[in-house]
Amino acid sequence: MGIMGKPMAHHLLNAGYSLAVLQRNEASKELIDAGAKAFKTNREVAENSDVVITMLPDSPQVEEVVLGRDGVIDGLKHGALFIDMSSIAPSAAKKIHQQLQQKGVEALDAPVSGGQVGAEAASLSIMVGGSEAAFTRALPLFQLMGKNIVLIGEAGAGQTTKVCNQMIVGITIQAVAEAFTLAKKAGVNLEKMREVLLGGFAQSRILDLHGKRVIDKNFKPGFKVKLHRKDMNLALQEGKEYAVPLYGTALVAAQMDALIAQGDGELDHSALAMLMEKLSNPL
Repeated sequence: MGIMGKPMAHHLLNAGYSLAVLQRNEASKELIDAGAKAFKTNREVAENSDVVITMLPDSPQVEEVVLGRDGVIDGLKHGALFIDMSSIAPSAAKKIHQQLQQKGVEALDAPVSGGQVGAEAASLSIMVGGSEAAFTRALPLFQLMGKNIVLIGEAGAGQTTKVCNQMIVGITIQAVAEAFTLAKKAGVNLEKMREVLLGGFAQSRILDLHGKRVIDKNFKPGFKVKLHRKDMNLALQEGKEYAVPLYGTALVAAQMDALIAQGDGELDHSALAMLMEKLSNPL
């Protein structure tokens, strides 16, 4: 129950669904106080649920929760539905899907885009891989958490789409970081520049939201550098698998590595601008 998972879970609880959660952290306690039922193991959560949703940092955590000791796979009943809304490797999503199908359980990979703001406003973009029947079953739940909800294709297609999303987001943040650093060093008013650019062809949600973050030097995490770096690594792995050179992705991944190396991995990914400013003002 992190930055994303907690508000998403609240939307389901507020809609009247009976919610089972893993009793683990303060966010879980907040949901329990609001009416969710607490269980001690992943297996127990699954045994007491018709639908299980995971929202975790990376592929190893999802595989551990689902396939590990006292895992979700041991508790799910035949005919249950599993939905992973984390951002993980497409290959891991396919592996989990195959193993759950052997138990008569449908699975969807349904990563999201929109960050903390989208999670809190229930306006996430949800990209889904899996069967149409499972998607139809999950749609009422997705509609409580997001607005732009699309069944992309078979298992793994949602995660591949999310990888592509993260490439575009990361490269665009880098472009904004470079542009704002150059403009600032040239003495240009960043507020006015952002205002005029938002009315032109360079307009984007990233320029709007992260441009403001850069101006205010507000790098409190909505989406942490270390998590976006993980996603860029997934993209580079996909690129190698399909022999697609991803030059821009590799550059931004290296910039994120630099931020993490200097101890800034917990900051928002818009902190790429902070790195650019440091590189542009050598001692």
